[in-house]
Amino acid sequence: MTIELPHGDEASAATALPRPGAVLELLKPVTWFPPMWAFGCGVASQPGPVGARIGVILSGIVLAGPLVCATSQAVNDWFDRHVDAINEPGRPIPSGRVPGRWGLGIACGWTLLSLFVAALIGVWVFVAAALGLALAWAYSAPPLRLKQNGWFGNSACALCYEGLAWVTGAAVMADGALPDWRIFIIAFLYSAGAHGIMTLNDFKSVEGDRRMGIGSLPALLGVERAARVACIFMAIPQIFVVALLTLWGCPVHAIIILLALIAQCLLMPRLLENPRARAPWYNGTGVTLYVLGMLVSAFALRSILAGGA
Repeated sequence: MTIELPHGDEASAATALPRPGAVLELLKPVTWFPPMWAFGCGVASQPGPVGARIGVILSGIVLAGPLVCATSQAVNDWFDRHVDAINEPGRPIPSGRVPGRWGLGIACGWTLLSLFVAALIGVWVFVAAALGLALAWAYSAPPLRLKQNGWFGNSACALCYEGLAWVTGAAVMADGALPDWRIFIIAFLYSAGAHGIMTLNDFKSVEGDRRMGIGSLPALLGVERAARVACIFMAIPQIFVVALLTLWGCPVHAIIILLALIAQCLLMPRLLENPRARAPWYNGTGVTLYVLGMLVSAFALRSILAGGA
């Protein structure tokens, strides 16, 4: 399938400039929150004076959201332009508002800008950003195109959006040192849970995924079964977080996260009644509780590492 340009003039489209609003839409600011939040959780989890490193912290937040995450969105939209022509033809590339090969150019330019900013911040930040960008390209671009399989693709996204961003924030606060092993464990657990959140985001594109051979979990398993799998993926890691924080001497934080998890589980049956229609609703309720639990876990880690637990 090919994309038909709105005016049928490919030559003029190749030289036309996209409008700033269309470029901003391509970079999808609404998607920047998860990695920025995870980066903030990483900052909160590592003891140290925030004020003394506020400039680096703000740079890291920009790197996590408007740069690395935005790059992943541009890369995905370029290599998904044929699928989007079916699912969401009004998006910037299939609609022609980002014409010609501008989508690919923006993705490449944002990749280089992200690496440049990461290098200015520090070695560990650069390593994490480079890994995140590599996964972003591997997720969408051939020959790997990890999103062809929902198990692999969702894992790559979840690792970038949650785990890498969290560890990077902690490394910034640790002045470039390797964060404590407990931070890695909690960041990994929340990354595993985010696999389920990624599945919720795939319900809206299931028809196009099936037609184009993209094996998202709703396309592979069916909508109802994929919704159950998403709920399991979100719940089980939080159980481990509760257990670990209790073991490490933070029972109050563990109880708060447990209560948030119970609330999520009470909301899940409503999601399962109609996953496609109610996935946005659950994102605003259950997933909100999930990310608030991340911050509670971050404060627990800070207390543990500071010797206060």
